[in-house]
Amino acid sequence: MAKQKETQKLIANNKKAYHDYFIEETYEAGIALHGTEVKSMRQGKCSIKESFIRIENGEVFVYGMHVSPYEKGNIFNKDPLRVKKLLLHRQEISRLSGKVAEKGLTLVPLQVYFKEGKVKVEIGLARGKKLYDKRQDIAKKDQRREAEKEFKVKNL
Repeated sequence: MAKQKETQKLIANNKKAYHDYFIEETYEAGIALHGTEVKSMRQGKCSIKESFIRIENGEVFVYGMHVSPYEKGNIFNKDPLRVKKLLLHRQEISRLSGKVAEKGLTLVPLQVYFKEGKVKVEIGLARGKKLYDKRQDIAKKDQRREAEKEFKVKNL
């Protein structure tokens, strides 16, 4: 029996996290949602720009993740900014909580996507960047952009 190709449909991406943090490790977690939230996500109505992750009492929660209410939903719609529980194995949670206890490490959501019909969240174990790190990244990006522009001009 042939192994099927994994299909992933991106719902939301957190580009700001890559700008503000050095991502050291990534983890994949499921997310506990209610029915109309899943329908809203299928329409791509999700934002994780201002969201963050905390570990409380051995459970992982995502705060500030905005899932717009489903238009055709009625009383079953939930609060768009409600705290959502992330689903991880106990060993992963204990490893993450140990690393977050270190100075300067935090958890940020990087992506929300569908994988085999289920909503998944990619979590990044991140270390905050200083202002000079951000400036260096911007300078590198500008240099790369200039090099690409010159390469295009030469190949025309």
